[in-house]
This record gives sequence, C-alpha cells and structure tokens, in this order.
Amino acid sequence: MVAAMKNLFHLFAAASVAAAVSLHAADSLYDIPLKDIDGKDTSLKAYQGKVMLIVNVASKCGFTPQYKGLEAIYQKYSAQGLVVCGFPCNQFLSQEPGTDAEIKAFCTDKYDVTFPLFDKLEVNGKNRHPLYELLAGKTSPFPGNIKWNFTKFLIGRDGKIVARFGSPAKPESEEVTKAIEAALAAK
Repeated sequence: MVAAMKNLFHLFAAASVAAAVSLHAADSLYDIPLKDIDGKDTSLKAYQGKVMLIVNVASKCGFTPQYKGLEAIYQKYSAQGLVVCGFPCNQFLSQEPGTDAEIKAFCTDKYDVTFPLFDKLEVNGKNRHPLYELLAGKTSPFPGNIKWNFTKFLIGRDGKIVARFGSPAKPESEEVTKAIEAALAAK
C-alpha cells in the first residue's frame, strides 16, 4: 500500500511538472491553443510576423457598431500586414449570448466582417482564457481587468503588446490608426 501511494504521488508530481512546463511553453501568444468561430482548433501562429489588433467583441453592445470600423481598418491595412482578431465574450451584461454560428452570421450579414473571428471566451475572472491572461494579466505591460466589450490590444510584428485601447477608442480613430501605422512601420 505504501509503495502504491508513493507511485501515485510520483505520478501526480510528474503530471504537475508537465502541466507547469506546458504553461510556460505557451508563453508566446502564438502558441496558445484557440478555436476559431467554426470550432476548429487553431492558434495565432498563422499571424506571426504580422501586426494584430485583438478585440473582445459582442453583438448586443453600444460599441457593436465598431465592427464597421474594425472591418474598415482591416481592409485598409491588411495588405501592409495588419490582421484584426475578434474574440466574442459574453461577460459584460450577457451582450454576446449567441452561439458561434449565430455570432458569425450576425457579423457577416450586418457588418460584412471578413477578419478572423474566434470561439467565445472569457477575458476576466477565474476562467480567463490564457490569451487574455497574457494580454491583461500581471506580467502584461498593460495589466488589469478588461472593463468592457471592444477593448483592443495592438500586437507588434515581434509578438509583443504595443498598446491597449479601451472600448470608447474607435478603431478608425487617429489614436488607434497612428499606433497601427507605427507598428506596421517597425521592422
């Protein structure tokens, strides 16, 4: 019995070490496992070397019309290397209640969204997705809970967080576009 308990303890310890190592292996935002809006396993690896604007989005929010601005800047700057990544979130007054299929249809039909959309996730709290832990957690250059939908994180070509913009900052505003242009110009 004692030998069995020791073996169980060693298995548990090995599993804990393996879990810690896998967390550290995902220190790069490109390595964090994600699901796209169609439920397929993916990551941000396809966007390595590009400038990304990562946004928590919602379909029933006062800021929802920002989809139009997000699509406009995606169209304007995508040839230069910008990708907008939309992450639906239902944590703020349940303003994103739909399924992924409903969210995709809404974004396509109402705002002609062509930028990548991902599976619904949590940006705050005990179930905060690892992507948002990296973006807004204690080790982020811009730490702190996400206050509302349409918070934007600008990621440079090197994968580092360059800027954070609150919900009121419109995607096509001078503040946001100047930061995007500077990130695109940086090699």
